[in-house]
Amino acid sequence: MSLSWSAKDHKNMSQPAAAGQKRSRNDAGNKVTVVLGAQWGDEGKGKVVDLLATEADVVCRCQGGNNAGHTVVVDGKEYDFHLLPSGIINSKSTSLIGNGVVIHLPGLFEEGDKNEKKGLKGWEKRLIVSDRAHLVFDFHQVVDGLQETERQAQEGKNIGTTKKGIGPAYSSKASRTGLRVCDLLADFKDFSMRFKNLVRQHQSMYPTLTVDVEDQLKKLKEYSERLRPMVRDGVYYMYEALHGSPKKILVEGANAALLDIDFGTYPFVTSSNCTVGGACTGLGIPPLNIGDVFGVSKAYTTRVGIGAFPTEQLNAVGELLQTRGHEVGVTTGRKRRCGWLDLVILRYAHMINGFTGIALTKLDILDVMDEIKVGVAYKVNGKRIPHFPGNLEEEIICRINIMNASCFSVNDWCSCITLTTANMDVLHKVEVEYESFPGWKTDTSAARKWNDLPAKAQNYIHFIENHIGVPIKWIGVGKSRECMIQMF
Repeated sequence: MSLSWSAKDHKNMSQPAAAGQKRSRNDAGNKVTVVLGAQWGDEGKGKVVDLLATEADVVCRCQGGNNAGHTVVVDGKEYDFHLLPSGIINSKSTSLIGNGVVIHLPGLFEEGDKNEKKGLKGWEKRLIVSDRAHLVFDFHQVVDGLQETERQAQEGKNIGTTKKGIGPAYSSKASRTGLRVCDLLADFKDFSMRFKNLVRQHQSMYPTLTVDVEDQLKKLKEYSERLRPMVRDGVYYMYEALHGSPKKILVEGANAALLDIDFGTYPFVTSSNCTVGGACTGLGIPPLNIGDVFGVSKAYTTRVGIGAFPTEQLNAVGELLQTRGHEVGVTTGRKRRCGWLDLVILRYAHMINGFTGIALTKLDILDVMDEIKVGVAYKVNGKRIPHFPGNLEEEIICRINIMNASCFSVNDWCSCITLTTANMDVLHKVEVEYESFPGWKTDTSAARKWNDLPAKAQNYIHFIENHIGVPIKWIGVGKSRECMIQMF
């Protein structure tokens, strides 16, 4: 794929449409399919991407770093991906790490080499890295741990990060002191000076931080030479992929909607936009080129780390889901917290992302349940909130309570305003309203089409589909790609 500009390209770019003429939406180029997490992560996005990547020409990562973890099982072999797009397994497609991703080079090459031993051949020749992607350094990871320690000491609680340096790297990016792939591959003397300045900046904030600068620079120099053949101008690469010959382009989101820096359960979130907007900013894709947006959700809910979790089951049900589902984080190794499916957060994720289809994974984990519950609404102070709570809903409740009182003062109203700034604290206080379903008590792991599923499982799926208003495109009943039942 050439990145050169022709005279025709120049003419098309420099000459606007005639007055009164509107460019047809059909002229926008190839459409991009986006796969996103619809809960708190770990939904099985890698499996869905692997399924779609078998026919994709380009598979992209647009945000996050090696704080994400996707497991893909192909021909009995289990591959773990953190930075590499899951589509790297497809030897006929190109994988792109976009500008919105933060890259820890030691982690990238360690991951590639580890999976190569499992049978992933030629991955370096199929990988393209955007020159605009920012770098995660080892000291960013140390700082990540120091910040968690400080939060624990000062507030009595931490965020529960993966300590992979993602937040500190994005902080460097936002403060305009970060270093990018293009900086590493340019004048190394200049890069070294800027690296030393960045280290000093962090040491001024964290006096206990020690960094062997010369050793780090030596390693970075070695990584740069291995990286160089993979680096391209990601924006132009995507432009030509969109506007060249027909191509199937797939974007693999990391993390999930409820971990989004803007829309998640802040502050217990990741440091990037893992909703659909992140695909545009993380790759340089115009919104016009976004096609299908597939959300991925488990048939129940899990969460790693701390933070609100309304449908969590701290009982035998939660233990059963954790054990049967092998719910352990791919990146952290931590046990995942487990609970019933929460349709309030799925509707919220759909509100933001505009899903055109849902992949419902791990249905088979529910096979042994006598009764299955689904969260359909929240209540606060006895009042039903059908949507995901935020400041607005809390303010409305507060206003209702005050207006219903026989009298109220200015102090009452001030208390109400203070209450509305509680962010996601309200999520800890909600009472969940559930719908109950009888379990199907049948092994579904061998099901390969809709009619193979028991009627009670079909009823459960139909309820979810109708409640969130999005068709369910895939149903997962096992680990491998063969265990995904496709509905349409």
